[in-house]
Amino acid sequence: MVTIRSFPPVAAPDARRLILGSMPGEASLSAGQYYAHPRNAFWRIMGDLLGAGPALPYPARLARLTAAGIALWDVVADCERRGSLDAAIVRESVQANNFRHFFAEHPGIEQIFFNGTAAENLFRRHVLPRLDGVPRELHRLPSTSPAHAARGYAEKLAAWSVIVAK
Repeated sequence: MVTIRSFPPVAAPDARRLILGSMPGEASLSAGQYYAHPRNAFWRIMGDLLGAGPALPYPARLARLTAAGIALWDVVADCERRGSLDAAIVRESVQANNFRHFFAEHPGIEQIFFNGTAAENLFRRHVLPRLDGVPRELHRLPSTSPAHAARGYAEKLAAWSVIVAK
């Protein structure tokens, strides 16, 4: 089993919202980009909501997110996993990212949006108990992963529109 590492956060100092995934999949790790799998709906949704769609170069997409006050990161800093599925993460191997430091550097973050159930569960298990006095709104959104086919694109887009509501 191989240990994999997530990416650094994408965040401007004045970020107000944070989108958290669990751990990048194989396609993302290979490309060195968040949500790089061509069937992942994340960038298509960001395109419809913020003009940060997959037709733009990756740095331009990130710039659109940060200009909108949105930060992007993953809950897990490193773990052992075979393949790309969250279910394959070896639970005992999970090391969470340093959120205490991140929130100290980004005190304006008021809302946290989880890209799926796994990201929320990992945050609640590995991060939330170690944070004190950090009141933020927590919202679970449907996973944009192609493995989460229970909801169609229109339903995912409607749910994700909450990130631009405030």
